[in-house]
Amino acid sequence: MYVSRGKFGAASAQYKSVDLVSRIEGASPHQLVQVMYEELLKALDAMAVAVRRNDFSQRGERQSRALAILTGLETSLDFEKGGEIATGLVAIYREARRLVLAAGRENDADRIKQARDMLYEIATAWDAIVVKG
Repeated sequence: MYVSRGKFGAASAQYKSVDLVSRIEGASPHQLVQVMYEELLKALDAMAVAVRRNDFSQRGERQSRALAILTGLETSLDFEKGGEIATGLVAIYREARRLVLAAGRENDADRIKQARDMLYEIATAWDAIVVKG
């Protein structure tokens, strides 16, 4: 008795969803941002793969996810406590959003890479902060 590929894919997706939900439920605010960065990088990676495969459906789904996470990161900023850092992050998030939109419109994996590289640096720095905290 074996599980068909279609059912395995569905089970795998459900497991990933449950895993993400459990990580979010027990997370501190700093850990939530860390999860958002992880999910953003995954969405950008998947979008780049979809662009290279000319899979417009997956590209659109991953692009929407990346844009939603970027919006979530931007709206979570505290400008009173964050000052210049928060202002700098807004500029980066908006540039990343511009690149992701252009990448989707033009089916351009290089722009996705530019956005990912920018955001990876921030995600790595954030990981260091969370580990120390």
